[in-house]
Amino acid sequence: MEEPFTALGEVTCDLSGGRVYEHGWQSWSPTTAYGLHARPYRPSGERTRVMNYRADRSAPAGFFQGEGLLAVQESTPGPVHVFAAHPGAVTVPSIRARVEDGGGGVVVSSEGDIDQLVDHGPGGMMGALGRWADGYAAAMRVGPIRPAPTIWCSWYQYLTKVTEQDMLENLDAIDQLELPVDVVQLDDGYQAEIGDWLALSGRFRSLHDLVGRIRERGRRVGIWTAPFLVGERSQTYAEHPDWLVEGAAAGRNWDQDLFALDTTHPGAAASLHQVFATFRGLGIDFFKIDFIYAGALEGRRHEDVPPVEAYRRGLRLVRDAIGPDAYLLGCGAPILPSVGLVDAMRVSPDTGPQYEPREADLSLPSVRAAVLSGAGRAWQHGRFWVNDPDCLIARPQAQRREDWAAHVERYGGLRGSSDRLHGLDEWGLQTTRRLLSTVPPLQPFAPDAR
Repeated sequence: MEEPFTALGEVTCDLSGGRVYEHGWQSWSPTTAYGLHARPYRPSGERTRVMNYRADRSAPAGFFQGEGLLAVQESTPGPVHVFAAHPGAVTVPSIRARVEDGGGGVVVSSEGDIDQLVDHGPGGMMGALGRWADGYAAAMRVGPIRPAPTIWCSWYQYLTKVTEQDMLENLDAIDQLELPVDVVQLDDGYQAEIGDWLALSGRFRSLHDLVGRIRERGRRVGIWTAPFLVGERSQTYAEHPDWLVEGAAAGRNWDQDLFALDTTHPGAAASLHQVFATFRGLGIDFFKIDFIYAGALEGRRHEDVPPVEAYRRGLRLVRDAIGPDAYLLGCGAPILPSVGLVDAMRVSPDTGPQYEPREADLSLPSVRAAVLSGAGRAWQHGRFWVNDPDCLIARPQAQRREDWAAHVERYGGLRGSSDRLHGLDEWGLQTTRRLLSTVPPLQPFAPDAR
């Protein structure tokens, strides 16, 4: 439930050069800086509002709104005022900004206590956010950030129809083409249902055998899950309705309604731990956990804890099951609540072979949407985690593939490929090889000087 908003003050801005930075709630929520009179990006409908933005908050017309973080730049260049949640807060306040009619005054308000600072340093908006993030990361005791492996991922070529043979064909291609791929990642499509992670679809015979064949080639194995989601077709939904967060609609996808797993329920927690411990026992050591916004949805849980605390408890449970040495990549994740709990983070919506998103919604898969927020969160790399801009798609059918490759090269901390490798043309193969061979160091990206 929204709390009343309290005015924090007014920032006087230059009408032509002032900007407001909105930080979205989760990986897919649009995140960028706007001119004072721009219209910020908003959900195209209820489905994207729940699944891609912040389900329990809506920004009113005429306001900018950041989830736990908002910044106002007086002019370009010029001082930057940063308004942000306290590190480790059990609630993440929404912060709003409204431009006064007829002038450059920006009135900022918040629904909860926040920290405020004014930054006069170099690098413009992104430089200021990076310096704020240094302090936030230190307060959250973010440990040494580990370099990300390079990956090949099944998703963007095969989607949910991936087969065991598809995996083996590309495993062969990695060797034949001598590509520097560390991890072969099996994405969505291997499982029987959303929520039934240890039951296989008919396209796979044995994860044990597949994992063994990948490891025999000297590659590591990765796997995708959406651990805090339960689909209505799943055995988990049918047999354990008490494991679901009561009153929390998690959206609709895979042609079914989705529900949130209650990570505070002992049975649900034990099952989740078993799933990840089983995968780890097979030899899998790279885990992409997706759609994890569901773990922080409002609703009644077995234990009466704030949603953010329940979410963080779920991430700790996953980490406990996979061990400290496995690599953990978050996606569709509430950003600030995840700091210190994952190795890498998707910082944008999905990319795709298409340039423009459906319904002109900049939270939906597309090159344009991924570039927008990936650049808007570039300052997080090397401070909170390794930034994942999403996989390179370099096949000839991909729209504006040169633009997407340039973005991955500029802002890609985690480098991955997601094409059928033998379907690449010369440019696609050369670009894939070059980007997988030139992973950037862990230090933060240099900000654009604006």
